Amino acid sequence: MRQRPNRRLAALLFAALLPAPAFAQTPAIAPNGADTVWILVSSALVLLMCLPGLSLFYGGLVRAKNFLSVMVQVGAIAAAASLLWVLGGYSLAFGTVTHGMFGGWLGAFDASGFAHLTGVRTGTTLPENTFALFQLCFAAITPALMAGAWVDRARFGWVVAFCAVWGIVVYAPAAHWIWGNGWMASRFGTLDFAGGIVVHTTAGVSALVVAKVLGPRIGFNKTLMLPHSPSLTMLGAGLLWVGWFGFNGGSALAGNAAAASAIINTHTAACAAALVWIAIEARHVGKPTSVGFATGAVAGLATVTPAAGFIAPLAAAGFGVAASVICYPMIQIVKQKWKIDDSLDVFAVHGVGGMSGSLLLAVAMAPALGGTGYTGSATMGSQLVAQIVGVGGTALWSALASFVLAVGLGKLIPMRASDDEQREGLDITYHGERAWEME
Repeated sequence: MRQRPNRRLAALLFAALLPAPAFAQTPAIAPNGADTVWILVSSALVLLMCLPGLSLFYGGLVRAKNFLSVMVQVGAIAAAASLLWVLGGYSLAFGTVTHGMFGGWLGAFDASGFAHLTGVRTGTTLPENTFALFQLCFAAITPALMAGAWVDRARFGWVVAFCAVWGIVVYAPAAHWIWGNGWMASRFGTLDFAGGIVVHTTAGVSALVVAKVLGPRIGFNKTLMLPHSPSLTMLGAGLLWVGWFGFNGGSALAGNAAAASAIINTHTAACAAALVWIAIEARHVGKPTSVGFATGAVAGLATVTPAAGFIAPLAAAGFGVAASVICYPMIQIVKQKWKIDDSLDVFAVHGVGGMSGSLLLAVAMAPALGGTGYTGSATMGSQLVAQIVGVGGTALWSALASFVLAVGLGKLIPMRASDDEQREGLDITYHGERAWEME
């Protein structure tokens, strides 16, 4: 029997008032709790690398009269970089995940002051503010790495000013070019898992330029300037090593197998590099030293960083071997042949290590070597070209921008401590304190 028209109309009205079926809704993506916790822990580990890891690593390598000055520089650089990252650095690097401004050269300004950090970060399962925090820790430690190049002779005020501006002018654009889907990533497919280009190439090349502009320490290549506390350097290296698990493992942006793989590769490379370094050292100078072990480990960590999530453990061991074979002689080349006083070998260890690993990545990620393979239509050859573009472009920008900033700021704030201040020591001269009171 057919329904009467009024009954049919009532049924239609009732159906219209019902909520839409569940399958027709598009629910908002919720953050993954486990991934969020892992990235929060990783952020703490990266900050541990800087404070106190890097402070102790560098502090032990300088003379006792400059120990506190290094620690204060690292702390002040990280503090200034963090504040500027919140104010605008993050927005310039990650404010827009598609094209950004000026054809992929800079991000937008929509996240200045960490505003509008709501929802889930595109391409991840993380809250936007968790991702921003993790990137803040990278922005804090990267300029602090450069402090090793100018220890014993740079004025404190100039150091803080230079590193603060450098983070906006050099680091933020480089981060956008690769990690913010800028021109290197979108047009060439340049890869950098955790910072071989964005962190180590920028810091290493910039440190070399500043060391050249600043000039050498008094007595450079004439007087032995031995580390005052190798034990503190070993302790700092240990903190760096452990913290690097968050640096590389956290760069998977999830608590998953990729993070575990990155950590395994990180540890494997550091072990291989440290052992090969002291083997070379024993042959070259007669004895394996604690400073050599620590330096080799850091070189291995820097070299594997760009590839940690893309390669197999055996390849990671090869990265560690390559780190020592390449970076060890580079220290002598910089100081003896180039006559540049890169005091704590920032360029030779971090810069050369990061660049070498970024190029080796193109080969080691091949499936035949146990790597994750190439994306889309990329091949080993095309990926190598992409890596060369990334390393070369970033190194060139870092060098030019750092030279201009160093010289320009030097007109406003003196760069170099006087000879008397250097002889007295920067601890007393600039901070009115001594690290060790000997009675």
